[in-house]
Amino acid sequence: MSYDLKKTNQLTLAIHSTDKSFGFAYRENNKDLSDKFFVKNFEKDLCNNLIVDFTKFIKKENFKKIKKISVSLGPANFNASRQIVVLARTLAQQINCSLDSFSSFELMAKRIAMKNKIISHKKVFWIFKKLKRRGYIAGQYEIYISEKTKKIINIKEKSIPKIFEELKNTDCSYQAEYNDIEDLKELLNLSDKNSQESNFNSWDKVIPLYPISPIN
Repeated sequence: MSYDLKKTNQLTLAIHSTDKSFGFAYRENNKDLSDKFFVKNFEKDLCNNLIVDFTKFIKKENFKKIKKISVSLGPANFNASRQIVVLARTLAQQINCSLDSFSSFELMAKRIAMKNKIISHKKVFWIFKKLKRRGYIAGQYEIYISEKTKKIINIKEKSIPKIFEELKNTDCSYQAEYNDIEDLKELLNLSDKNSQESNFNSWDKVIPLYPISPIN
């Protein structure tokens, strides 16, 4: 079912999960001051809780305003990543809207670069997560700096997070740091950027990022 969005305020919806929590956010008319957030730690029945909490967060009148959805793919909790992607795909199909997707590491990359004062143009660094049983999950990121302002304006994901037995370049590697609110904000920011570039992404091409199986 699709809606005539020209006659109403438009919302961008973000859906995200970490190793221990999941969350939703929305932004009205690409204005970050309108951002609303919901974050909750996992409970035993995540599937039912996810739907119930989502319907409480996004009221019926706001659901009809959604013009775009942005979802994190992982790496994070295996079951949560799968379920939030299924939710995002289903919603995008129902309302016939674009579905943007980003790895969890891409969402934190700018924050980690700024925290560690990485300010070199075209500088490449890694974000990693140590696994309990074997090796690491790591993704590679490249910084683009505005020569006028000397501020980070964009970070490109050069290599999506995947399994490595060991980290080779530890000098330019930083541990993954999930942050529910900041990651949700970045989901909205990156989706807004896609809107400005008139990018439409189909729901059927979005799948969870599974570098490891659930037993790992």
